[in-house]
Amino acid sequence: MGELQFYCPRCGRRIAVKTPEYCCACGGAFELDFAPPAFDLALVDSSQWGLFRYRAFLPLPDESWRAVTMGEGMTPVLPLDAQTLVKLEYAMPTLSFKDRGAALVISLCKSLGVQRVLQDSSGNAGNSIAAYAARAGMECEIFVPRGTSPAKIDMIRSYGAEVVVFEGTRDETAEACRQKAKSGAAFYASHVFNPFFYQGTKTYVYEVYEQLGRLPDNLFVPVGNGTLYLGVHLALDELEKAGLLPRRPTVWAVQSERCAPILRAFEAGEKTPADIKPLPTLAEGIAIGRPVRGERILQLARAHGDRFVSIAEEEILPARRALAERGFFVEHTTAATYAAYLACQSRGDVQGDSLLPLCGAGLKSQGKQ
Repeated sequence: MGELQFYCPRCGRRIAVKTPEYCCACGGAFELDFAPPAFDLALVDSSQWGLFRYRAFLPLPDESWRAVTMGEGMTPVLPLDAQTLVKLEYAMPTLSFKDRGAALVISLCKSLGVQRVLQDSSGNAGNSIAAYAARAGMECEIFVPRGTSPAKIDMIRSYGAEVVVFEGTRDETAEACRQKAKSGAAFYASHVFNPFFYQGTKTYVYEVYEQLGRLPDNLFVPVGNGTLYLGVHLALDELEKAGLLPRRPTVWAVQSERCAPILRAFEAGEKTPADIKPLPTLAEGIAIGRPVRGERILQLARAHGDRFVSIAEEEILPARRALAERGFFVEHTTAATYAAYLACQSRGDVQGDSLLPLCGAGLKSQGKQ
């Protein structure tokens, strides 16, 4: 594999992935110039139990991933009912789907010889980066906003990471962390800015295709910064290009009614996320008022006929209890996704079968049950 490069879709600038810059000088978010071979199950390394079984389709500069992986991925897909499948994404080392992206980002950091990483998070991404940094022998500092679940903060600290609890919103916390990243104090291992993260989350779809031999008609995805959403579309593009999709699944993007900048822009026909003031929500994982890649999410949604749906706050806890009564104890953001699915189902909006990711374990959401 030749030298991997980032490029800026806004101004066209290109730069090697080893750059300490987390975004382009023009303000654009980098994309990765990487074209994997046509997806083929014959190229999957079945001797490797985890997402690195798909390394033929991943942008890995070297074998550094072997010192980073903790067996993330290959989470079960199970039926909830005749029309509903769930994928247990909380069956990961740090109990959330963010381990997929963290494994790729920290593998990159390992290959670059990075000694210290910096990250901002509402909890799950911070947990993942902290854990994988510890695994790779790196120092780590995580910024989290005021109000982050205490259980998530405790987990981050358990990995030996320094936690900065910022007295501000999720978006203000991110900006404070980015200002520190600009100082060069550490490598910004961002789940939002670093395109390697999405190369990790795309394996969610790879696994479903391998496990089922097909993809369900509908894929429900929670959307805050869009880390899973963007990965899903990367994989769908690859499977479609390989001629493996008779029909591209409908992607349903779920936002909280208290924080829905992308949904509002989509409904209004705007190209950029709406300017909103987020309200407090139990679904902290998608409480992102200024999503960095919001324009890209809107482009993809329109290009592929995606659907957007918001969920009322009062429907989150009943949905959480309903899943728990089926044996799945999830955090509030996952419950919001299930609540949105139930609302769409009750209105008759959903045709065919559907897959929902159970993104985070319930132990991460303390307080209201």
